[in-house]
Amino acid sequence: MDKSEILKRLEDCGVVAVVRAESAEQAMKIADACIAGGVKGIEITYTVPGASEIISELAKKYTPDQMIIGAGTVLDPETARSAIMAGANYVVSPCLNVDTVKLCNRYQIACMAGAMTIKEAVECMEAGSDIVKIFPGDLFGPRIIKDIKGPIPQMKMMPTGGVDADNAADWIKAGAVAVGAGSSLTAGAKTGDYAAITEVGKKMVAAVKAAREGK
Repeated sequence: MDKSEILKRLEDCGVVAVVRAESAEQAMKIADACIAGGVKGIEITYTVPGASEIISELAKKYTPDQMIIGAGTVLDPETARSAIMAGANYVVSPCLNVDTVKLCNRYQIACMAGAMTIKEAVECMEAGSDIVKIFPGDLFGPRIIKDIKGPIPQMKMMPTGGVDADNAADWIKAGAVAVGAGSSLTAGAKTGDYAAITEVGKKMVAAVKAAREGK
């Protein structure tokens, strides 16, 4: 599956689960629960022990129709290369590392570099980031997407940080192509309540769909 198809599938789903966990086993359970809730975008962060192995296992377990697997908290090209070799279809960074973006473009892997200001967002776009990750989103709220799109309508953005089932629709209505959700989606893992993750996932996917339909 080429990069354009990966990006289309991520945008179509509209929700990317940012998976942070204390162990590989917990990360796998979180991913399973998210997918069961209709969240196809799974971002395994490199703060999780054995992240590359988890990406590889998930890539074997699920088909591309069931899941779009990616790597998060990628700070350098070395980590990006490891993730790509493990099977990651996209790479997400909290900030811009130009060499990481170059590597992703070299291998035609979708890339989302992070930005907190309009200057940083433009630099991400100029460097070749396919989608600009607005992080942390809760510092600004959905209005930042609309404000940036005023002078730069061509920029594709995805917020992470502070996105939940109650405000996901607001981010989409403001112009985000998708939303990234971490603890608001995966909180159930702390108590072993993975069914709760599935339910929140369903709500977020439904909220994004409704926002796109103008409801």
